[in-house]
Amino acid sequence: MSDLVARTGRHQQRYENGYRLVAGCVPFRYKSSGDDDSSSEKIIEVLMINSPSGPGLLFPKGGWENDETVEEAAVREAIEEAGVRGDLMDCLGCYEFRSKTHQDEFSPEGWCKAAMFALFVKEELQLWPEQNTRNRSWLAVSEALGSLRHEWMRDALERFCKWHEEKFVDGTI
Repeated sequence: MSDLVARTGRHQQRYENGYRLVAGCVPFRYKSSGDDDSSSEKIIEVLMINSPSGPGLLFPKGGWENDETVEEAAVREAIEEAGVRGDLMDCLGCYEFRSKTHQDEFSPEGWCKAAMFALFVKEELQLWPEQNTRNRSWLAVSEALGSLRHEWMRDALERFCKWHEEKFVDGTI
């Protein structure tokens, strides 16, 4: 069992103009394309998790709470849902979507606004809070684009690719 515990409930949840505020990330790493690490090309892989509420894969994300910054919320969600730690990098953008499972008195129609960040993964935890309900999978970007459950997450992944290309001209960190 993990010593880390996932936060639950909505009493600390942030809202703005009828939107539930959410933070998440696109966790990534580099994998060598060949047997020889020194001469092979580095391939970007992104970490995806399953959803207990339906088919398709997701990036870790969840409610941004009143006692944390948006960056802290994104890091917390990566640990809770995907069991990874690393360096939180730039914000990739904000994405609006409608949640069918998270409608409440402050957002009766379930509208959410998610700030998504790039997260360079440095550690995969053996134990993490949601490991009993989440499986994680490392996928090449092309495979991830076809596996994502939500269109807005595809948009975030496409933005991640543009960001990575602009930020890391030589291909890696």
